[in-house]
This record gives sequence, structure tokens and C-alpha cells, in this order.
Amino acid sequence: MLIAHRDGRRRHLSASHPFVRRSRGVELTEKGAFLFLSIRRGFEGISEAVTQIRDRNETVDVTIRTTTAISSLWLMPKISAFWKIYPSVSVSQVTSDVPSNSGHCDLSIHYGDPDESGVEHRFLFQDRIVALGSAAFAAQHRVSGIAGLGKVPLIHMSNEENGWTTWTDWFEALGHAAPKGRGFFVNNYMIALQAAQDDVGAVLGWDGLLSSVMAAGRLVPLVPQSVSSPVPFHLKIHAKASGKSRLFADWLAKAI
Repeated sequence: MLIAHRDGRRRHLSASHPFVRRSRGVELTEKGAFLFLSIRRGFEGISEAVTQIRDRNETVDVTIRTTTAISSLWLMPKISAFWKIYPSVSVSQVTSDVPSNSGHCDLSIHYGDPDESGVEHRFLFQDRIVALGSAAFAAQHRVSGIAGLGKVPLIHMSNEENGWTTWTDWFEALGHAAPKGRGFFVNNYMIALQAAQDDVGAVLGWDGLLSSVMAAGRLVPLVPQSVSSPVPFHLKIHAKASGKSRLFADWLAKAI
């Protein structure tokens, strides 16, 4: 290729070079200009793709927030059943054992009085609360009545912000003083259940929530007495919940 200088002189340049050096810098050759345009178009295409991904609507139809215990013990089988009927509706879970109003969700499951929230809700279930332990724990301690239960090791939830019924609440509901036996404290209900299955102590259980655990014999009632749960589990429907979220909420309330 021949490149013409400003002074009229010509210099031969290999066609493979993208630029030619000058005293004041460099100038693009024909191939260099073509390469520059190709690279620029490539970056423009990448930029457009990133913008499309950023602006694309979320593919999740329903986002529901709940605790790890409710999710694993009760909600997951319900979602599986829902998908068999509505396979095109995607459901995402946000699991947390710390009460929070932060983060976007369409629905959330709570244990408490729904009338206090002032938010639209659906009633889910209201269980009876029983004292549970492993079969080995029951055989070892041979608990006889509520008084005897108050003397064996008990597993307590140390984080009471979730409002779940405590051992003190349970004993008082049955007309007994708070237990004074050895205690094992955890801040996660799934850990409490696992500790009970590992023979650490007795744990409070909601019979509907733990129906599969009890049916499998992993935990057994230690005494015949039980207490009606003072509040139900309910589903809050948040202000910006979509139509598909309401479809799922109505289905869940009827699928109990």
C-alpha cells in the first residue's frame, strides 16, 4: 500500500499494518480503520446486551418470605403441589429467621395475630403445641406427667423476636410453674429440632407443622397433654403483590 505524506512523498506500507507512524503521532491505515469500526460495533453490541439484561423484567412471578423451619417442614411440599397445577408460575423463597420488613416480597408467612398487622392476609393453620423428644430420650427419662417434664433437659429458642410460644408459656397454659431443669439454648428452630432428634432434650412442636417428623418417628410426644396455639400461622399479602401472587395465596390457604 502507498501512503501519501503531506509533503507529497510516498511511502510503501505493508497492508497488514493497522497504522502508520507520523512525527506527531500515528494515523490509521485502511485496515486499521476497518478494525476500529469492527471493535466499536462489538462494544456497542455488548453495551446493548447489558442494557437489555439490566432492563429485563424479573422472571419470578411470586416471591414469598418465611422462616427456614416453615419453608423446609411445610412450605416446600406445598410449592411442589402448586407447580403440578400451575407449572408456568414461578415461585421464589426468601428464608430468614430474623424478622425484617426490608427487601421485596409479595407474600410472607408469620406466626402471630393477623389482626394486629392491618395488612391483607390469609389464614393458614392453627396447631396444637406438644412436648416432643426422640424415642431414646423418652426411654431414658421416662417422663411421667408435666411435673416430671419440668425436670428434664429442655431445648429453648433464645431468639424470641419471632413470637413463637416458649416453654414458660406452655407450662403456664397447663397451670404449672416455669421449668427449672437444665436448658439448651439455640436461635434457630431447625437446629432445635435436630438437637431433639440427637437426644439433647425435649422441644416444643406444632403438630401440623411437624406432622411428617412425628409420622416418621423421629420425634415422639413425651406427655399426653398439649396446648392450643394462642395464635395462628397466617400469610400476609403485601401491597404490591401481583395477580399471580394472589393466585398462589388463595391456593395455599385452601390447600391446608
